[in-house]
Amino acid sequence: MASYKSDLLNLLEERGYIHQITDASALDALAVQQVVPGYIGFDPTAPSLHVGSMVQIMLLRRLQQTGHKPIVLMGGGTGKVGDPSFKDEARKLMTVETINENIATIKTVFENFLTFGDGPTDAIMLDNAEWLDALEYLPFLRDYGQHFSVNRMLSFDSVKLRLEREQSLSFLEFNYMILQAYDFLELSRRAGCRLQMGGSDQWGNIVNGIELSRRVDGTEVFGVTTPLITTADGGKMGKTMAGAVWLNEAMLSHFDYWQFWRNTDDRDVGRFLRLFTDVPLDEIARLEALQGAEINEAKKILANEATALCRGRAAAEAAAETARVTFEEGAAGADLPTVHVESGSIGLVAALVQTGLAASNGEARRKIAEGALRIDDQQVRDEKHEVAVGDAPIKLSLGKKRHALLTR
Repeated sequence: MASYKSDLLNLLEERGYIHQITDASALDALAVQQVVPGYIGFDPTAPSLHVGSMVQIMLLRRLQQTGHKPIVLMGGGTGKVGDPSFKDEARKLMTVETINENIATIKTVFENFLTFGDGPTDAIMLDNAEWLDALEYLPFLRDYGQHFSVNRMLSFDSVKLRLEREQSLSFLEFNYMILQAYDFLELSRRAGCRLQMGGSDQWGNIVNGIELSRRVDGTEVFGVTTPLITTADGGKMGKTMAGAVWLNEAMLSHFDYWQFWRNTDDRDVGRFLRLFTDVPLDEIARLEALQGAEINEAKKILANEATALCRGRAAAEAAAETARVTFEEGAAGADLPTVHVESGSIGLVAALVQTGLAASNGEARRKIAEGALRIDDQQVRDEKHEVAVGDAPIKLSLGKKRHALLTR
């Protein structure tokens, strides 16, 4: 493990965030000398970010925890283009209204992780539409286009892989990396930003921004990327059978968010505690050494702490209590996903879809046929079954870990 002088790089190294750094010794020295403003960009492709963005959000939190200044950059401008990095096809273009609506709801999550304000280490939030929307095409080409080598851009993995698969890459998407490089230049001018951070798929875009800042303004800026976070079984972080694990409560209940972390593979517990919570490293070392059934206590701490950061301590405690009641007492906890059935009965397939236990009627039928469904802990295999809902809630269970309620 590398040894640094700055609290920033030491913390990032100890907790497992560092994949690549453009000039580690120079960034390390700068972080000792001054407050380093650093940014990460988030494109508003949905009304909420999901767990796949959590490493980047926590990076900004670590930046602030070590006395530096986080800049959250919303991609109101770049969101009109779409990042092609490691995508098999172009993103569907969104209307300006949709982009703005998504930004408004995404913003609320960051307030749980960062302290915003006017102080030297307070976080700020900017929108790149502020400068990108005002660009004129010919002046932009003349002033900045000369600094980009198409040969070099074609060599970056994010572009090269798409071309090697003979998948279309539009000129619109090809411009994305130029716009992101320009963002870094603008942020260095507007906010004294010296650092861009991102996932490993952003390396080429970050390097472009560093070189543009040096060529145009003579400013030395830096880049840090994080490793691709996969689960112990090789899966992509945050991808579940039920779909994306959303950060906003409106798109995923507190209980389901808590339960996602509770279901972490035994082998991932220590790593996820380092990345996604503020639990001290010595305590994490103790927790990840637990064996057998005791590792479940570590998973509960992971779920509690990760949920408290994103949803608040009260939400984490309520979700934990719901889990305790549901799994340890066999009753139905209050925070489970709930569907109100006004008519008094509902078809089993419809119940699975409406509660979110199945994504489609077809999936619901398959799960019922497989014997994966229980009603109040009794297995049911008849897809035509009508669930009668009286005064007492009905608990639906899919497998051992997913539950929902039907009420009147």
